[in-house]
Amino acid sequence: MKIVVCVSHVPDTATKIKIASDLKSIEQNGVSFILNPYDEFAIEEALKTKEKVGGEVIVLSVGSDSNKETIRKALAMGVDEGVHIKCDAQIDSFNVAKALSDEIKNLGAELVFMGKQSVDYDNGIVGSLTAAMLDYSIATVCVAFELNDNSITVEREIEGGREVVHMTLPAVITTQKGLNEPRYASLKGIMAAKKKTISEKVYSPIPNQVDLVEMKNPQPKNPGRIIGTDASAVPELVKLLKEEAKVF
Repeated sequence: MKIVVCVSHVPDTATKIKIASDLKSIEQNGVSFILNPYDEFAIEEALKTKEKVGGEVIVLSVGSDSNKETIRKALAMGVDEGVHIKCDAQIDSFNVAKALSDEIKNLGAELVFMGKQSVDYDNGIVGSLTAAMLDYSIATVCVAFELNDNSITVEREIEGGREVVHMTLPAVITTQKGLNEPRYASLKGIMAAKKKTISEKVYSPIPNQVDLVEMKNPQPKNPGRIIGTDASAVPELVKLLKEEAKVF
């Protein structure tokens, strides 16, 4: 079986983000980039599936040359081959999905894993768009996965509980925390990754369906106020909650 994992190269969640002067991108100086955390679950599930049914796992990533760092991490975890879909332009989710679906068709992959969202733009729609373009089955926000022959059973997180879904290949699965425990790249895996192939494809984007107009920092929180230190402050607190905060 040919299994594809789609991964994103994103800013480290511990990095302090500054908006660039164009107000449409982030200032990259001093910013550390990592493999999108949700994609780690996708890689692990793809590797577990390969260990069960055989085949090969191929990682895809759309972006600039820096994306190769993330591809190398996936290779070090045990992925067989990497494909860098090079695109230096700032593209929307539709373009990302088109680039991925075109290459998935080219590879003839039956099963596709990716994180439920990337932690930079948080749109969470690339998986669904990719499945629609491929005309594949789709299950999102998966926390359990089982493959038997051509049949797939997944559990999805929904508000207030879980949903069990049965589907058939070919399929796209987007992964959520709790699906598995991603493995660490071993020293042997890191050394082996240096010998593995990363092929490069150039993607020429179509016009974006969504334009990013402006990025803004969130409004700072208002400073707190200390009304008093004993029970005598309660009447004033109740008054402020009613008249200013309007919580009742």
